[in-house]
Amino acid sequence: MANRYAVSVRRVVSSERTEAADIQLGITLTFIAGAINAGGFLAVGQYTSHMSGIFSAMADNLALGAFGLLAIGLGAFLPFIAGAACSAMLINWGRRRHRRSLYALPLTLEALLLLCFGVFGVSYHPRPEAGLMIVPFLTFIMGLQNATVTKISGARMRTTHVTGIVTDIGIELGKLLYWNRLPIEPERPAVMADRRKLCLLSSLLASFFAGGVIGALGFKYVGFLACVPLALLLLALVAPSLADDLRTRR
Repeated sequence: MANRYAVSVRRVVSSERTEAADIQLGITLTFIAGAINAGGFLAVGQYTSHMSGIFSAMADNLALGAFGLLAIGLGAFLPFIAGAACSAMLINWGRRRHRRSLYALPLTLEALLLLCFGVFGVSYHPRPEAGLMIVPFLTFIMGLQNATVTKISGARMRTTHVTGIVTDIGIELGKLLYWNRLPIEPERPAVMADRRKLCLLSSLLASFFAGGVIGALGFKYVGFLACVPLALLLLALVAPSLADDLRTRR
């Protein structure tokens, strides 16, 4: 049973990708992102994966001369970029050294950061300065995760926000509802929806929503410790790949 678990989980974060593995990982990480995003809002009153909103608010605050709020926005925006850069560095480091765990490395870091956030966040909240520390911390995690999934899926999936997912769902629904009234010809092919893609996008959207509900309830009733199960889930995903590399090095 343990071997079966290890083989199954190893495929999810393997350096040799399959469509099924991408879907499993995407749904899992979208759930985690939804939980972090909703829980973070309850903790500090701000969503931490919505870079469009944060960047727009920075422009508004600059125009209004609210330089303090502009600085707070930068404190969320720059860590997101830093997290994405960190993911790229870890993955390329693993690839250059032919590590099987090259995708597991940034996810391991994310899990450890979530553990720290869950355990030590209890000590700092609700201090006034807590929000100034929590928001950059969570946006770094979101940037780290989003870049990891982007690298793994070849930019086919994003997990920390749903704007692109909802847009693509709308596009596929438009194709699905389109009436091909004119005769189908080689130069005028039929408009057809990609039903598999539509199913995947709907699953990602549902996973983000479910994660948001669970994350909000978790933060409401147990506070920052709600992050601990999310971290343990990530560690369970990456453990077999990390163990493979350790055995190889020995």
